Amino acid sequence: MPLRLESGYTSLNKKNEELCGDKVEIKRNGKFTTLVLADGLGSGVKANILSTLTSKILCTMVSEDISIFDCVETILQSLPVCKVRGVAYSTFTVIHIDDEGKGYLLEFDNPEAIYYHGGKCCDFAREEMLVCGKKVYKTDLALEEGDVIVTMSDGVIHAGIGMTMNFGWQRGDVKEYLDGAIKPQMSARCIAWLLAAACNDLYLDKPGDDTTVLAVKARAELKVNIMVGPPVDKSKDDFYISRFLSGEGKKVVCGGTSSQIVARYLGTSVRAGFDFPDKDVPPIGYIDGIDLTTEGVLTLRKLLEYSEKYLSVNDLSPKYFTKKDGASLLANVLFEEASDVTFFVGQSINKAHQGLPIDTTMKLKLVESLAHNLKRMGKNVEVFYD
Repeated sequence: MPLRLESGYTSLNKKNEELCGDKVEIKRNGKFTTLVLADGLGSGVKANILSTLTSKILCTMVSEDISIFDCVETILQSLPVCKVRGVAYSTFTVIHIDDEGKGYLLEFDNPEAIYYHGGKCCDFAREEMLVCGKKVYKTDLALEEGDVIVTMSDGVIHAGIGMTMNFGWQRGDVKEYLDGAIKPQMSARCIAWLLAAACNDLYLDKPGDDTTVLAVKARAELKVNIMVGPPVDKSKDDFYISRFLSGEGKKVVCGGTSSQIVARYLGTSVRAGFDFPDKDVPPIGYIDGIDLTTEGVLTLRKLLEYSEKYLSVNDLSPKYFTKKDGASLLANVLFEEASDVTFFVGQSINKAHQGLPIDTTMKLKLVESLAHNLKRMGKNVEVFYD
């Protein structure tokens, strides 16, 4: 089964600073993905400029397969020099990896990356390189399914200094925490949030340093087909539904009319749920052979809200969904589990919505916005309109 690479990061700004001195840049080029986490000297505007320049230059050059010697030399010659300290400085971590999990990791003065493999945190074998008088460490990567690379700025290992801890969170403590916290089904985004949120707790919600966690995970492919609304041409219902049901992966139906059509095609019925885990989200239904059945527009609207929070790199609300309402269940399937999402969108006008401020245009806009956000999460997304 082919692997899928997913990534996610969370950043905490130093207290009283509007700008973060850490910067993450991600670029896709052919079958390779390049990710850079840069940490600029100091904090605030200067650090933000240094880290932004470093991450953008490095990400562009590495993704074009330019040698690391040339990349580092360019960085050293490009950064503006601080008048106070007399140096131009930004630490960085680079991951350059293909769709099969093969590539390399480069580290310059950031905390050493953590390798989560076989359900346990361990260390990478690092090769020291001298580039323009600077020590840069290189690691060859060959990720397997379930492996995670956790990279971080030094705000992570400084977490809690003089507050909840005397000497901050040592690297061994971070590994021990992740050993207990990471679950096999967690996405890269969820793992990055988990560690950053723990750091925020140690800082008592007032980070003493910019803190960023970037995680990359190699995971199995999981396709999800989602049907939203009935097709315009009723005579072709069977054709559209057979196409929706074809192939491997999970099947999700959104909307009452769609549910009835799918159930009829499968020779069964829709069983209504009567639980209201969230008063703003209608109850889910049940169809034999379908993984999840939800109401339509109201559930999708809530799902869109969840997707915006999920994507926010500064949001510290949980990135897993434990509630059992339709929007939370759907968020878990699409955000945490899916690697590929295909929407089958029917453009028929729903008679049940007549007289209500709900129309086909609203549904289409919701799907369009959701598809856009899922792509930003790194999912492969297709949308078919019927």
